[in-house]
Amino acid sequence: MDPSKRTFLRAAGLLVADSILSHQLRGGDAPRKYSDSRKVLLVILGGVRDQETFSPEGQINIPHLANDLVPQSLFYRQLRNEGVTAHFNTTSSILTGTWQRVDDWGKLAPTSPTLFEYLRKQAGIPKSDVWVVASNKALTNLIGASSARDYGPEYGANVVFPKQLLITAVENALRQGRSRNFADRSKVQAEMEAMLRDNNYEGLGWTVFDAAEHLDARARRIIEDAVAAFVQNTGPTSGDELTYFVSREVMRAFAPRLLVVIFSDMEAAHFGSYSMYVGGIRTADRLTHQIWQEVASNDEYRGRTTMVVLPEFGRDPDGSSTNGFFNHRSAEDSCRKTWMMCLGDAVEKPQTVERPVRHIDLSPTLAQRLGCRMHEARGERLVEWRV
Repeated sequence: MDPSKRTFLRAAGLLVADSILSHQLRGGDAPRKYSDSRKVLLVILGGVRDQETFSPEGQINIPHLANDLVPQSLFYRQLRNEGVTAHFNTTSSILTGTWQRVDDWGKLAPTSPTLFEYLRKQAGIPKSDVWVVASNKALTNLIGASSARDYGPEYGANVVFPKQLLITAVENALRQGRSRNFADRSKVQAEMEAMLRDNNYEGLGWTVFDAAEHLDARARRIIEDAVAAFVQNTGPTSGDELTYFVSREVMRAFAPRLLVVIFSDMEAAHFGSYSMYVGGIRTADRLTHQIWQEVASNDEYRGRTTMVVLPEFGRDPDGSSTNGFFNHRSAEDSCRKTWMMCLGDAVEKPQTVERPVRHIDLSPTLAQRLGCRMHEARGERLVEWRV
């Protein structure tokens, strides 16, 4: 990646971490209060098939997962998605421990309480201790809390969609009739800087910050300098790169007990580009490894963190009526069966587990690690984990 773009993404991460919380939350909560507690990092990938990941021919796409992380992990070879293979439903199933069947595009909240809600309600921890940072446009801020009675947003997570930092300037300019500005790089820069000064902005149906406050002067200087460098250079960048930088800065600024990071560059498969799909897998492989390196180097996380990596589902098989890797709709193993790895504090000894497990088994197991119980979850605890 071009160094100027990396600078921009790093600065965008700093911006989000510094400004996402409202004055009330920042004034009332000490983000490091629970630094001696166990922590959980959950990295969710979009749809990836075995044949492009852990098959013998697919491992070339995941050198870090296959060679650096699996040897130190509990590696579950058969993770089964028995629910709706759509992004919002699968992610909410993972987070609630129940198979969710709500709107595929996040117009309705999960119907069962999420791990965030159980943890906050039972442990009495603040919102600054539970986060979702996501690239996937099929998700909405409703992923952070359920519609369940006695739970809901009062106990929900901070939900951030960093990629919108790169989109909202364009969307706002088009809406206000300033599209001609995008023929001039200096005017593009001005549009982006104006967007970054906005508070509580929304774009394309995504709420980026629910409670952003006036930007700190230092953060504004950093982001404006980075925007200048970013706009004056060419070349592709990645929504998942930005999600990574934001996640890392959230870790450094708030050290939350529970952080969910969702990568989705591989969903370029929906546009029919196999090379972009594989490129998204390779990006997720690298960024997941970088998150694990951050755990190892961060005093707030080292030695007390469990990190789990899993795809939402696979993709349809080649030759299927649903266009193969384009989609994830079939009942075939190519779509329903994937994998999961657990790293860190919960690993008694590295091993490969061949028995089938389910996406809904994860949250009840994480809850036990975090010292809470998910009363409505239907998943079963993963017995291989250290208690």
